[in-house]
Amino acid sequence: MTQPPPPPPNEPPQGGFGAPQDPPPGGFGAPTPPPQYGYPPQNPQYGYPPQGQQPGYGYPGQQPPYGYPTQPQSPYPPPPPTNNGRKKLSTQAQIILAATVAVALIVVGGIYVANSGGDDTKDDAKNTTSGADGGKDGKDGKDGKQDAKDNGIGGGGKEKAPADVKSTMAFKLATPKVTDITNVSGSWLTDTTFVKTGVNEIVGYDPAKGTQLWSIPLPGQLCAATDHVKDNLTAIAFEAARRTGKTDYQPCTEIGAIDLAAGKLVWRKSVTGPNTGDAKLKFDEITIGAGTVALGGTDGGAALDLATGALRWKPQASAENCTDMGYGGGAGLVVARKCGTYEDPQVSIDNLNPETGAPLSSYKMPPGVAYASIISTKPLVVAADVGDTAGDGSGISDFFSIDEKTGALRAKIPADADTYAADCATTEVESCRDVVVGNDRLYLPTEEHDGSGDYGQTNEIVSFDLATGRTTSDRADAGDRYTITPLRMDGANLIAYKWPPYDKGGQIVSIDGSTFKQTVLMENPSDKAVREAETSFTKGYSEMRFAAGRLFIADAMLSKPSTLNLTSYLAVSFTTG
Repeated sequence: MTQPPPPPPNEPPQGGFGAPQDPPPGGFGAPTPPPQYGYPPQNPQYGYPPQGQQPGYGYPGQQPPYGYPTQPQSPYPPPPPTNNGRKKLSTQAQIILAATVAVALIVVGGIYVANSGGDDTKDDAKNTTSGADGGKDGKDGKDGKQDAKDNGIGGGGKEKAPADVKSTMAFKLATPKVTDITNVSGSWLTDTTFVKTGVNEIVGYDPAKGTQLWSIPLPGQLCAATDHVKDNLTAIAFEAARRTGKTDYQPCTEIGAIDLAAGKLVWRKSVTGPNTGDAKLKFDEITIGAGTVALGGTDGGAALDLATGALRWKPQASAENCTDMGYGGGAGLVVARKCGTYEDPQVSIDNLNPETGAPLSSYKMPPGVAYASIISTKPLVVAADVGDTAGDGSGISDFFSIDEKTGALRAKIPADADTYAADCATTEVESCRDVVVGNDRLYLPTEEHDGSGDYGQTNEIVSFDLATGRTTSDRADAGDRYTITPLRMDGANLIAYKWPPYDKGGQIVSIDGSTFKQTVLMENPSDKAVREAETSFTKGYSEMRFAAGRLFIADAMLSKPSTLNLTSYLAVSFTTG
């Protein structure tokens, strides 16, 4: 898997990927009884090992358009493909290296559109388990691969192709001037508003015109945001005061809920720890699961009611030396918990009662797992780098499909780093990108490889059955010189974005969950100025929101303007309306 330049100091190391196969007989990590530690009043201290560091930030890349012609390389076989050797640099990576522009190592996992039903438990369960009975007995008909069309998967999506898929640029938001690295992660979309994090503020924009509708000032810089939304509410963590200099970083102690429809900060809270007296705990991760705001950080963790901000639990001392590394949200609330010593850790994945924190089930990760990333809570899917075997910085050697009700392992899915392109920030529990769960399947893009033309690269989206762990017959080709990335589910269909070559605009496509047939929903202009605006965002490190014929691409990290004088934007929008 192609990777950005190395992170700056204090960035925790990341892990990598492995090749699809059936789970070993009996598997490992059999379900374990729910632990008796870690919940009020015995709740342990949350966070990372004492030597853990809060992830540092890199500099956001500003780069020329992707897809410039390169010299032909060796042929790439069809999925499941493998290079069986050293990985090639993608066209994008070559451009970045040539331009010597560093990219920000910021991960904004998960794509959410508020007006599509969002994290409402009923809608999430419907969107992610449609056709879940397919593959129970492993009977797939062809080459051991489960066919979606044999199980009624597909349909139910809200996104339809317009009469004319050709889009126009609706607006561009100028990049705010900053003198230091500034976190602006967080983009949300409602029926009436596009909401974007700015510098020390959250701003709501007219989705058609880009004019400002409202602004919520923050006392300090935002330091964590979640893509999850419930009842038009989302949650953020931010610093308590303004920075006065480049090295004057303020602690990230404040928690707030944002009403995205009304443009209001509904409540603001902070939490003290068991050994900190009146000192506030610091956080670097935040999520929403089934109406609960859950936070993790090196100082500990806590949970609050999303609607009121009332404290649900906070860290307590643990005789087992257990810590909550972080949470996964959405339809449920799941914690990645580590017990034991730093030299000999034991990680478990616990499905929680979101109101009390009590464990509903627990799965013991295999030896050699020091961190785990939660991709989906219903169905429960986890990624980990077992024994640091991935070796490519992706944080993934294997995916684990777990029954969230019993804690039993359904399937283990090794994912070869030379074949599949997804990434998780190893020490951040909810940070995975370029991977989507739906239809009881795991959807992954392949790595870029040579296309059928004389130059340029391409890739595909393929899938795995979460019940059996086997590859399916699903395959969605990006097309020559395009690179396809899954964004989110739309009913039982998959919404994906195609990064364009140097002379075309990008595309949004809907992929039928049954036939995997692609329907183009949007095709962006190929005009040079528009094309350059679209491709000014760093591939893999930008936020994308699409709904009802509107696409928003936004930056997640700002830095001092580049000496290359490349044009950058906080966000751009396209529309077919």
